[in-house]
Amino acid sequence: MSQPPDPHGAGQGAAQPPGPPYPQQPPAHPQQRQPPPFVGQEPPTQQAPQYGQPPQYGQYGQQQPQYGQEPPTYQQPQYGQQPPQYGQQQPYGQDQQQPYAQDQQGFPQAPPVPAGYGYGQYGGEVVPQGLYRDERSGLLLPQGTQLASSGRRIGAFFLAIPLAIITLGIGYIIWGLIAWSKGTTPALQVLGMRCWRPEDNSVPGFWWMALRGVVGRILEGLLSIITLLTSFILMLAREDRKTLHDLVAGTVVLYDPNKVLPR
Repeated sequence: MSQPPDPHGAGQGAAQPPGPPYPQQPPAHPQQRQPPPFVGQEPPTQQAPQYGQPPQYGQYGQQQPQYGQEPPTYQQPQYGQQPPQYGQQQPYGQDQQQPYAQDQQGFPQAPPVPAGYGYGQYGGEVVPQGLYRDERSGLLLPQGTQLASSGRRIGAFFLAIPLAIITLGIGYIIWGLIAWSKGTTPALQVLGMRCWRPEDNSVPGFWWMALRGVVGRILEGLLSIITLLTSFILMLAREDRKTLHDLVAGTVVLYDPNKVLPR
């Protein structure tokens, strides 16, 4: 006898119900989604890079710039300032440099300049009272005087000849001995000139003028026209206008129109 079919599908040859079969397992997804965090749970933090690898952009306090903004650049700190920490930016509009004359950390402030600094000085050198530094020759000369010009020196040279003739020679010698004690000669005295010793800052006395007028003149006339011409060229070429007899006595000739030099 034949058995009736099993309604539960037992046995061989059981009839299958109509319709698609049920899936055995859900389809596998290449990446498993993580469930969202619960309320009150902190989001996962980024892991620090391993040793020897540079940090990725956006880590260690750096903020990723928005669209249209330039990424922040690292500014090198100035001398005496502490470098800013990595990832920190100064507020917008804050001056990057310190104010002028602000004390630097660790450096004392320079002392103020005295009010009278530079008065009576020439290049840091103290000039004695009553003198000034001649810019051309660099000599210290009395105030109210100046170096005699070449024209006056040449005029005094030719003036000595008629003066010696007028005084008959003997009178010129006596006049010269008196003038030497005042630091001048008869021809220089007539034209308002006197001698000056820059080494002593004083008017030369009788013996210095005797050295200038005797030994110096002998040296100028030693080779006649040659030494005389040499003395004339030295007077024109030198800034202090010294001749051979001036070099022997260490003197210069000053023009003293107001007679400020001591007698």
